[in-house]
Amino acid sequence: MISINTNSAATTASYNLNKSNVNLQRSLNRLSSGFRINSSLDDAGGLAVSMKLSASIRRTDATATGVSNAISYLETQDGVLKSAGNVLTRMAELASLAQDVTKSTDDLANYDLEYQSLIAQLTALDSETFNSIGLVDGTALTVITSEDGSQNLTLGTIDVDGDITSTLTGDLTSTANAATEAGLIDTAITSLGLLRATNGADQSRLTFAGDLLAVNRTNLEAANSRIIDVDVAYESTQLARWSILQQSGTAMLAQANASTESILRLVS
Repeated sequence: MISINTNSAATTASYNLNKSNVNLQRSLNRLSSGFRINSSLDDAGGLAVSMKLSASIRRTDATATGVSNAISYLETQDGVLKSAGNVLTRMAELASLAQDVTKSTDDLANYDLEYQSLIAQLTALDSETFNSIGLVDGTALTVITSEDGSQNLTLGTIDVDGDITSTLTGDLTSTANAATEAGLIDTAITSLGLLRATNGADQSRLTFAGDLLAVNRTNLEAANSRIIDVDVAYESTQLARWSILQQSGTAMLAQANASTESILRLVS
């Protein structure tokens, strides 16, 4: 049937052309953004999952930063402990020198002068800080080591003043006192070794925690990529398809509209 009021061919062609235009625009958006999902219309379920994975990735990054900062804290702490070890080594040397029976009272007084200065230096270490947080004053810290906060590590308590300095309150004014101090220094050095071992163990565990966070982040990113990132090869094929359909749809719409002209010629 030939009709003037209704051009169903043009209506159908217009519908198909609009559909092709929408799909072509969607392909262009995907290729230009690099994402398969640019709005909830593209994939509502996939978008919801991707949002959760993206949040997990951000939390993992934040946790990894916290672990890295904690390792820096421990490295700085170990530097302070190493300095304390150097001080104790010199104190042990002074205590040994003061036990020499050939030393005069003045010699012992000179040794003790330096000895007391080194005790003061050990005491001063107690005030060392990392970003205003005490390093060796017994400050207790707990580091979160998993992105969901379910795992953590409480760092070993390091207190140089309480564990070491407070035991060295004597002097070297006599060989007997020097002998006593020598024994106390040996005990202090042993205690300091334990503190450094504690520090090293914490650094080791945090390093492994940081490695695990890096692996988890890689896996999360890969999973998120499979959901949200565009498959360039596939989408390029779709772009070509919709581009051809758009061009053919435009041509067919023009053809359908031109068919009314033939009807006019029948009645002219």
